[in-house]
Amino acid sequence: MPWKALTVIAVSALALSAQDFRSWTRSLEARGVTVSAGLWDVETGKAVEHHREDLALVPASTTKVVTSYALLKTLKPDFTIETEVWGELQGGVVQGDLVFKGDWDPLLTSERIWMLAQSLKKLGLQRVTGAIRLDQSAFDGQRQPQGWENTTGDSLPTVLPLSVNWNRDEANRPAADPERLSRETIQRILSESGIIIEGKPAGPGTPSKLMSWASPPLRAMVNDINKWSNNFAIEMLVRKYGAGSWPRGIKRIQAFYQTAFTLGPEAIRITDGSGLSKDNRLSARTLAIILRAAYHDFEVGPEFVSSLRIIGGEPRDQKVKRVGPRKLPEGDANLTRRVRMKTGHLDLVTCFCGYLQTPDGQVGVFAILLNGPGRDEDVWEQLSRWAN
Repeated sequence: MPWKALTVIAVSALALSAQDFRSWTRSLEARGVTVSAGLWDVETGKAVEHHREDLALVPASTTKVVTSYALLKTLKPDFTIETEVWGELQGGVVQGDLVFKGDWDPLLTSERIWMLAQSLKKLGLQRVTGAIRLDQSAFDGQRQPQGWENTTGDSLPTVLPLSVNWNRDEANRPAADPERLSRETIQRILSESGIIIEGKPAGPGTPSKLMSWASPPLRAMVNDINKWSNNFAIEMLVRKYGAGSWPRGIKRIQAFYQTAFTLGPEAIRITDGSGLSKDNRLSARTLAIILRAAYHDFEVGPEFVSSLRIIGGEPRDQKVKRVGPRKLPEGDANLTRRVRMKTGHLDLVTCFCGYLQTPDGQVGVFAILLNGPGRDEDVWEQLSRWAN
């Protein structure tokens, strides 16, 4: 396949000042920043400029490029996740508990629960004699993956098979008791929809499946994950991918890249799906291989590419100057809608990767990983040079 290798050959059409690139890398290394970076022509795979492109560094949230493409390619963009509702319904009444069985839907929000409630009403449900009960049996008990010790992963809510509103409270804080929060949110919305919950002790009845409630398609989930860097959502999907197990999900992702790209575990060194783990290691070349493959993938490439942030092309980027909480350098307004990318930030980690279009219309795939005291401005200095 044409994307299995990215050769190190200069490309005249994207030719740049090698002296400027070398000066940029030397200045970063003089400040104690370790660099793995490169720009490749997306059509030929030939390198325009590169520096230690095979050096595996902590990639932060650019890890989501690896996980989200593997999920799209293997599960397909229309893949959905079913949340099941169980109960013993007779004459508009559920005798006993109404049970919600989770299966790792990362976008089970209050709005979608309201729609679920309307569907239950159409089935004729008016009253529940018991309580709302959650079935979390798909949970294997592992509360966090390897590598989240002493990282911002400590602030991520508990990932459970049935999680409502990303297990965050109204103040957007991780819920102290996420299962209780989910249960109370479901009960409140059902009650507001006119379904009476009596809360009496459940009897010995045998519930049956009343309905399944489908998640948005995977393409919508990946769009949310990559544009907003939704850590919770990607970790939910990794667990789903591993039938409830983080290690199985990660191994399945690694097996995909071993088979499809001959990128073994030494190239795809990840322990989570979001990039919160500082045990993750990826190189600029590995990210570029995956990005280039996705660009040329007719089956899922359009969904993947459109999931990346568009600089200056989305509502929160309309002023062009902002990328997340950080600013673009002055004078870069001409980059508007010519850069699609995923960023990654942890303490002493700054990473950007994605696609850029030069003024003459050519497309390059780039990856810049900085480990050490690097800044966003350092990345934009080189990225602006490449794009202009």
